Amino acid sequence: MGMGIWAMHFVAMLAFHLSITVTYDITLVIVSIIPAILSSGIALYIISRPVMGKKQVLLGALFMATGIVSMHYTGMEAMKMNAEIQYNPFLWTLSAIIAFVASVVALYLLSFVSQNYKTSKIWLVKLGSAVLMGIAISGMHYTGMSAASYKAHQHHTDLAATPFNSTLLAYAIGIVILILLGMVFISTFIDRRFEYQSILSERKFRSVIESANDSIILSDRTGTIISWNKGAELLFGFNEKEALGKNLQIIIPYKFRKAHKEGMERYLLSGEPKVIGNTVELEGLRKDGSEFPIELSLAAWQEEDQVYFSSIIRDITERKRNEKKINQMVYRDPLTGLPNRLLLNDRLTQALELADENKQTIGIMFIDLDRFKYINDTLGHAVGDQLLIEIAKRIQACVGKNDTVCRQGGDEFIVLIPNTTADEVSKIAQQIVDLFSSSVMVNEQELFVTPSIGIAMYPGDGRDIETLIKNADTAMYRVKEQGKNNFQFYTPEMNEAVTKKMKLEIGLRKALERDEFKIVYQPQIDVETGDIIGVEALLRWHHPEWGTISPAEFIPIAEETGLILQIGEWVLHGACRQNKAWQDAGYTPLRMAVNISSRQFQQSDLVERVSRILNETELAPQYLELELTESIIQDSKYAVAKMQLLKEMGIHLSIDDFGTGYSSLSYLKTFPIHTLKIDQSFTRNIYADSKDASLVETIIAMAHNLDLKVIAEGVETEEQLQFLQQKQCNEAQGYYFSRPISAEELAVILQERSVSEVC
Repeated sequence: MGMGIWAMHFVAMLAFHLSITVTYDITLVIVSIIPAILSSGIALYIISRPVMGKKQVLLGALFMATGIVSMHYTGMEAMKMNAEIQYNPFLWTLSAIIAFVASVVALYLLSFVSQNYKTSKIWLVKLGSAVLMGIAISGMHYTGMSAASYKAHQHHTDLAATPFNSTLLAYAIGIVILILLGMVFISTFIDRRFEYQSILSERKFRSVIESANDSIILSDRTGTIISWNKGAELLFGFNEKEALGKNLQIIIPYKFRKAHKEGMERYLLSGEPKVIGNTVELEGLRKDGSEFPIELSLAAWQEEDQVYFSSIIRDITERKRNEKKINQMVYRDPLTGLPNRLLLNDRLTQALELADENKQTIGIMFIDLDRFKYINDTLGHAVGDQLLIEIAKRIQACVGKNDTVCRQGGDEFIVLIPNTTADEVSKIAQQIVDLFSSSVMVNEQELFVTPSIGIAMYPGDGRDIETLIKNADTAMYRVKEQGKNNFQFYTPEMNEAVTKKMKLEIGLRKALERDEFKIVYQPQIDVETGDIIGVEALLRWHHPEWGTISPAEFIPIAEETGLILQIGEWVLHGACRQNKAWQDAGYTPLRMAVNISSRQFQQSDLVERVSRILNETELAPQYLELELTESIIQDSKYAVAKMQLLKEMGIHLSIDDFGTGYSSLSYLKTFPIHTLKIDQSFTRNIYADSKDASLVETIIAMAHNLDLKVIAEGVETEEQLQFLQQKQCNEAQGYYFSRPISAEELAVILQERSVSEVC
C-alpha cells in the first residue's frame, strides 16, 4: 500500500517537466518511501482494532497525513536542478489539509468495509472508497506541486549526474509497482480463498454448534466466554450478548466455583498443554438463580500459544429423576419408601466391616406386627397398606439418623443400629413398644397393633448377615410364643428350641408315611351311673428315635405348617372306622368324640369331608361328636351356618376347653351345640382353689339352664368325682376312670361291660 502511494507521487513528479535539467537524489528518493509505508501501516493498524472511535480515527488520520505530506515533500527535496524551490504557504497548508481529510475518509471507509464485508453490494463501497482515495491523494499531490515555484540560480551550476529519460523511468516504476501490486493482489486473493474456506468451515462448525441441543461454550484460559450457542441460551437463560465476555463462573453455583476454578488451574499448571477430555456431574446455575444437575464434558486445546477450553453441558434432570426412580425400585420398598432387603444388606456389610475394624457392637432388631393379618383380611389390603406406612413412620421416629429401618416384607421390619450397646438397643426397643401402645388412625378408623421384637447383637450372636438376622428372627418368635408384646434378646437356647422345632416339623411330614401315628381312646363316663357312654379319640406320636412325643409339642407345629389338615382327617377317618368296628363286634354303640382344629374348621368343604368319611366308614352320624375350640367360633356368622349343617346331619357338637379361650355367652344361645367341656385346669384345682370350684359350679348351672350337657376333663380323684356328682355334672373323663388306651385295650373293657349287661 505504501509503495503504491509512493509510486503515484513519484510517477506524477516525473510527469512534471521544467525548462531546466532535473535529476534526483537516489538516497532521498528511497527515504521518501519510508513515510508512505509508515502511514499505510498506521492506517491498517487502526482499522484492525476491534473498536474504532472518532478519537482513534482523527489521531490515525493525523499520523497518516503527516506521513503522506512527509513523503511528498521529501520527494520534492530529492529533485536536483539549478533552481531553488519556494512554496506558497497557503497552497502548502491546503495540501496538508487535503492529506488529513483524505486520511480521515480513507480510514473510515476502510473500517466500514472491514466490518461490513458480508454486506450485499459492498463492492460499490469499495469502488467508491478507492476512487475517492485516489482523487484525494492526487489532489493533495498536485496541490503540493502547485504550491512550489522554482527560482533559477544566478550562476549556472553543472550537475554531475547524467540526464535520464524521465518517461522511461516513469514507465519502469509503474510497471514494477503494478507487478508488485499484482503479486500482492494474487497473494491476497489466495489468502482470501483460504480465509473463505476457513470461514466456510467455521460456518459449518457454528451451524453444528447452533443446531446442537446441548449447551456448547468456548472460553479462554481465564474462563472468559468467547462462544455461546443457542443450546446454552435455552439451558441457562442468558442470551449471547449477556454471556460473551463474562466468566464461566456465572453458570456455576457458588458452592462449586472454587472446585471448578481449581480444576482449570490444575490443568494449566500440569505442564505442556494438550487436548484433554473429562466428564463430570455437578450442578448448573440459571439466570433466575435456580440450580439443576448437569453433565459437563470439558476439553482443552492449544492454538497459537493460547489455551482454550470447550464445555459441552447437558441437562441431566430427567436422567437423575429416572435414576432416583430406579434406585427406589431396586433399593426401596415401594409402599413405605424404606430401604429393602438389598439395601439393608449393603449397609449391614459396611457396618460389619467398620465394626470389625473398630471393635464396635451392632444391634439388629426383627419386628413383627401382631394381629396385622386379621386387620388386613377384615378391613382390606388398602387399609393394611396405610397401616404399614404409619407403622414405618413410628419405627423411624424411634431410631437415629445413622440407623436403618428396613421393611423385610409383609408386616416384618428389620432395624440396623450400628456402633451401639445392648442398653441403647433396649431403650430403642422399649420406645417402639411404648409408641405402639397408642392407636393408629387409618381412614378415620382407630386400629391397635402391637409389635414382637427379637434382638441379636454383633459379634456375640453372629458374625455374618444371615446369622444375625436369623437369630433376631428366632428371638422374635420366642416373644410371640410367650404371648407378650415385648422384646427379647437372642440366647443360644432359643436356637436349640428352633432346631428342635424344625426337626419336629420334618419328622411330622414323614410320620404319616411311616405309620408313626397312633390313635388312643379315653372313656367318657356317666357321672351318675358310672357307665361308659362315649370315648374321645386322642392322637399319639411314637418316633423310632425320639420315642413318644407329647401332643403339646407337635400339634402347634402341625397347626402352624398346615399339616394338621392331613393329620386331622386321618384321625377322623380312623376314629370313625374303629367305632364302626366295635359296633360290628356287637359292643354297645358309643359316641366317638374327635377334636377338630381351627385350620380344619376353616376348610370350605369340611361338611363334605365329614360326610364322605361317615359314608366310607358306614358310621351313623349320631355316633360322632366333633369337639370345637372357642377360637374356632369367634366369627359367629361364618361358623353358625357350618355348624348348623353338621347338626342337621345328626352329628353332636361340643365346645372343648370351655372358659380358657375368648369366651362369649352370646354364642351359647346362638350356636347349635350339645355339650360344654370343662377344661381340666379347672377340674384339677376344685379343692385347691375356691375360685376354680366356683367357676366349675357356675359353668354346670349355666349349661343346664341352656339345656346343654356338661362333661368335665381331668378327673383324677374320688373327691373331684363327688364334687361333680353334687353339682350334677353329666359326664366326666380322666385318669380316675382310665388313661387313654389302645383300641384293643378298650375293646376288652367294652366286652366286659357287654357281658355284665347280659348277666
